[in-house]
Amino acid sequence: MAPTMATEWNINQVRSDFPILSQKLENGQQVVFLDSAASAQKPTIVLDKEREVYSQYYANAYRGVYEFGAKVDEELETSRETVREFLNANSTNEIVFTSGTTMSLNVVAQAWGRKFLKEGDEVLLNEMEHHANIVPWQMIAQETGAKLRYLPLTEDGQLDLGRLPEFLNERTKVLSVTAMSNMLGTINPLEVLSKAAKTVGAKFVVDAAQYVPHGPIDVQALDIDFLAFSGHKIFGSTGVGILYGRENLLEEMPPLLGGGHMISEVHLDHSTWAGLPAKFEAGTIPIAQAISLGKAINYVNDLGWENLQRHEQELSAYAWEQLQTVPGIKIYGPGLKERGAIFSFTMEGAHPEDIAQLLNRKGVFVRHGHHCTMPLHNVLNITASVRASFAMYNTREEVDALIAALHFTRERLRLNR
Repeated sequence: MAPTMATEWNINQVRSDFPILSQKLENGQQVVFLDSAASAQKPTIVLDKEREVYSQYYANAYRGVYEFGAKVDEELETSRETVREFLNANSTNEIVFTSGTTMSLNVVAQAWGRKFLKEGDEVLLNEMEHHANIVPWQMIAQETGAKLRYLPLTEDGQLDLGRLPEFLNERTKVLSVTAMSNMLGTINPLEVLSKAAKTVGAKFVVDAAQYVPHGPIDVQALDIDFLAFSGHKIFGSTGVGILYGRENLLEEMPPLLGGGHMISEVHLDHSTWAGLPAKFEAGTIPIAQAISLGKAINYVNDLGWENLQRHEQELSAYAWEQLQTVPGIKIYGPGLKERGAIFSFTMEGAHPEDIAQLLNRKGVFVRHGHHCTMPLHNVLNITASVRASFAMYNTREEVDALIAALHFTRERLRLNR
């Protein structure tokens, strides 16, 4: 099926590209999927591409000169070029296929960090980061003696840039930040942060996992050194991710994992490495998933990012307005101007797990818990929250369904008395 082409946003056409969204539950309820921040649904064009690979020319990658092998190699390099264009990277040598954002950030921390960090160096993070942009740095800091520092947040859940001079100095070797918080929805000012990092000679690392379904990032314009994202967040398959790295930085880093595609020569007493990006693609990469990732990016490119962003902004404004009509709701994070389409909240008198279970009874699927941001929940002095996250295929009617289900929740928990 060809992707929907839309100069004006036609939500019904978009939704028809995602077969799972038309499903009804056993009780006849229409599914309202509001957990795209965890993993987005897949359009038919992505599903079809994976089936095409497995049914028509599947073979291992970068090994065989026979027809199937050559076709797989060609498709992978086409997908890699699509990712390069999406990020405006300088070369496909800077685009590494990984298993996901977590692996990409671990490669940066373990491969670059182990070689270049030393005792006394500092890595600057902040309190809103996802665990995958905290734990790898903790591990390498323990090994190298580097120190982690955390930029505090303002009361409304933004980076406290006024305090940046206290935390950024000549000892800072890395400034690593999420482009968009997966809990608060905060969209961070990458241009400001990049310039600040470069003034002290620090490497600028961006966790773009949550941002990429909502807009492209220009790694050259933003002077980004490393960037990571996952395919499944941007309507692609699970199991594949991207590590962008500036070519000269990838060249000077040792590989993290050994074996398979990443070798040039292997001797009994030593080995040498393949060139970029193969040096960081050990073993067999997720072949069909990496190929279909290019189709997912082409899909949103064809829809038009301007149209997509306009739809999400209008939907976010409606959700923001309607959520605040529900008694007892507290929404975390900044106002609409500084946030994306993610709304984490608590309801006075109700446990987040109970809320999520009661919403499920109405066919509304949301996430509850700490969303892999335990330090942030500690800062907010809550143990858990409910998260409703929206994507380009969600509608105002689904916001209404969420609000109705929250009123149902209040009734079942007898919170209206």
